[in-house]
Amino acid sequence: MTTTAHPTDGVLDPLRDGLARMIMTKVAGPDPQAERDRVHNTPGPRWFGPDRPIRRVHGDASMFAGGLRALLLQSLHPLAMAAVSAHSGYRGDPWGRLQRTSYFLAITTYGAASQAEEAVARVKAVHERVRGTSPDGVRYQASDPHLLGWVHVAEVDSFLAAHQRYGAAPLDASERDAYVEDTARVARALGVVDPPTTEGQLRQALAEYRSELRGTTEARQAARFILVHPPVPWAARPAYGVLTAAAVGLLPRWTRWPLRLPYLPLAESTVVRAAGDGLTRTIRWALTSPTLGKVDISS
Repeated sequence: MTTTAHPTDGVLDPLRDGLARMIMTKVAGPDPQAERDRVHNTPGPRWFGPDRPIRRVHGDASMFAGGLRALLLQSLHPLAMAAVSAHSGYRGDPWGRLQRTSYFLAITTYGAASQAEEAVARVKAVHERVRGTSPDGVRYQASDPHLLGWVHVAEVDSFLAAHQRYGAAPLDASERDAYVEDTARVARALGVVDPPTTEGQLRQALAEYRSELRGTTEARQAARFILVHPPVPWAARPAYGVLTAAAVGLLPRWTRWPLRLPYLPLAESTVVRAAGDGLTRTIRWALTSPTLGKVDISS
């Protein structure tokens, strides 16, 4: 990504660097530069070359809205939500979960192939241990390929939707297909059987899961935690509110009632979109600080 120098950049550098560090310590832990070096500077072949769309999407500030959308959408599958509620510790350690997810996205997108394979092996080992019974008596296991498929489809659909709305350079049709194809490589490694490889297949897969989705008490509690009671400092609440509004505005209409979320198409297409675009641009500006160097969101 290239940026154009702004006449106020020198004046605002301390603010810019401070904002970047605040964001990245939440996403990547207390030493984000060390994490970035580990991901980008370890020698060896990569799963994805520098020209692949997955690098463009996962390195853009639109991932913040896309990640929140993915969490909300994923919660609509009762078995996926039961597993998250019982095993993920998202309430007690939300930043830790965010950092683990961010690292996985970064290492599989940008890291050496050997690192990506190690990260996949660790996630698969965790999935094998995550099993139980949902509140309505249905047994689940996180390693179930069908359940893994839902998590994958919800993530890819969300990241792509956010990038097309708020990304610095939205993908054209062939690039969107290539992005879905890129993500399928990671999905197969995790155990997803026959993941979608085109945007059309992604839409079809999402539609095929619709009959399994519903708003459970656990899903609505997760939505309230994410949207209303997040572990965010009060000073950051206004910006976080814009981010969550942008994420909700990206959700399909049919998701709103099950999660008890508002549907305000006029506001979402005007005020929310403008505010979301402004916030995403601000985050992108902060994370391309000339002092810190370009920072990929998922690293």
